[in-house]
Amino acid sequence: MPTHTPEKRRFHRINFDATCDLHWQEQVWTTTVLDISLQGVLVHRPEGWNVPLNDPCEVVIHLDDHDTGIVMAVELKHVEDDHLGFKCQYIDLDSVTHLKRLVELNLGDPALLEREFAHMLD
Repeated sequence: MPTHTPEKRRFHRINFDATCDLHWQEQVWTTTVLDISLQGVLVHRPEGWNVPLNDPCEVVIHLDDHDTGIVMAVELKHVEDDHLGFKCQYIDLDSVTHLKRLVELNLGDPALLEREFAHMLD
C-alpha cells in the first residue's frame, strides 16, 4: 500500500477546465487541463502518450477565444494512468500575465497571490 508524504507545495492549484496542446519533438496531442498553478500544470493523459519522464515539452493552454493562450516550456515530472504532471521551466511575459490573472481570480486574496508570485521568481 502506498504511503503518502506530506506535500511541500508553495503554489495553490486551480481547477481549470480548458483544452491544451502538448508538443514533444514533432508530435502534438490535444487534451484537457485538470489544474494549473504558477509552478506547473496537470492534464489528462492523451491516448498514445509515450514521452519519457523529465523530457522537455511545451504546453499551449487555450483560453476563451483560442487567440489567447498560456504557453509554457515544461518538463514531464509524473505520469499516472489518466493524467500527466508537468513542471514549468519557462513562461513568457504575456503567458505569465494571463496565468497570474487566472490565479488571482481563483484565489481571491491578493496577498496570497503576491507571495506565490514571489516564490515563482525565486
